Amino acid sequence: MDNQTNDKVHRTANKGDVIDDSKSLEEKKEQVAVDSWDPAGHVEVPTYVAVENENGEEKALHHVKDAEEISDVIRQARTDEDGDRKW
Repeated sequence: MDNQTNDKVHRTANKGDVIDDSKSLEEKKEQVAVDSWDPAGHVEVPTYVAVENENGEEKALHHVKDAEEISDVIRQARTDEDGDRKW
């Protein structure tokens, strides 16, 4: 079977990790990369993390491809100028 012509082939470990830029923001927010159980309980990992920029516009960051930007957003959200937690 030729993998390049097979549309069902996934090039990631989890098919939920597939980046599909044709999806709307709402569809991306609903996409789940991992939905399973482990010894600690139920694990659900979203494929995209929705964040708001300074203009109030929302965008979807992919949990693998945009991991560094997601980390930056989390660090920025942790505290304000006075050291108080702010989200």
